[in-house]
Amino acid sequence: MIECATGRHDRHDVYAAQCPCRAMLDLLANKWSALAIGALEDGPRRFGELQRRLQGVSPKVLTQTLRRLEEAALLTRTVYPAVPLHVEYALTELGHSAAVPLGLLRAWVEERIDGTENRPPVSA
Repeated sequence: MIECATGRHDRHDVYAAQCPCRAMLDLLANKWSALAIGALEDGPRRFGELQRRLQGVSPKVLTQTLRRLEEAALLTRTVYPAVPLHVEYALTELGHSAAVPLGLLRAWVEERIDGTENRPPVSA
């Protein structure tokens, strides 16, 4: 548990049902959020670039994901007045700080996936 720096709460404890940390944890633990943050680590990208990089994501889900990340101050959306309209997404300082542990998680998965295949499914 960590004391709340803003004073809005006594402390932060992700295990507590009413902790505001849970919303951020939910956002960052989402597959498409983690992948979008990773895709933006090297610099700003346009929507189409992100969609091509994140193979399998639908335009609707990518739009929803980018909006949630923007609302959480993890990325910025910049609209350039051009024809056609030019929009770029970029990580904020907070987004770059989230990219560090998410990058470690992605690397861990890629390095160890072969050790997890052909195992019985985990029951819920």
